[in-house]
Amino acid sequence: VQLQASGGGLVQAGGSLRLSCAASGRAFSRMSMGWFRQAPGKQREFVAVSTWNGGTTYLADSVKGRFTISRANAEKTVYLQMNSLKPEDTAVYYCAANVRGIASSDSAYYSYSQVYDYWGQGTLVTVSS
Repeated sequence: VQLQASGGGLVQAGGSLRLSCAASGRAFSRMSMGWFRQAPGKQREFVAVSTWNGGTTYLADSVKGRFTISRANAEKTVYLQMNSLKPEDTAVYYCAANVRGIASSDSAYYSYSQVYDYWGQGTLVTVSS
């Protein structure tokens, strides 16, 4: 599986960006797709996930109400729509794929980077104040 993330850039606080992650190599509909981010000097943190079984979504508390994750299975792409951006959203954003076919009802399962099998290269989002 190869993941290609794009859409990052420089935006002012309060602005919006949409990140895309295109996947190749396997049945996309069987993948749970997550977004993580890593700010300078900080650990990588979970942002959002779209699960493979029906596309259930979970979002980190820090982005609820501002970010939305969606997927287009026919295009093998997952999106992260980011609105009302804040300077603290500045980070490299990574998409990741879980291909294990596990359908966990525990949202915390998807917040662990260890459950993802493939990672994209990251795209930088910079939010200026």
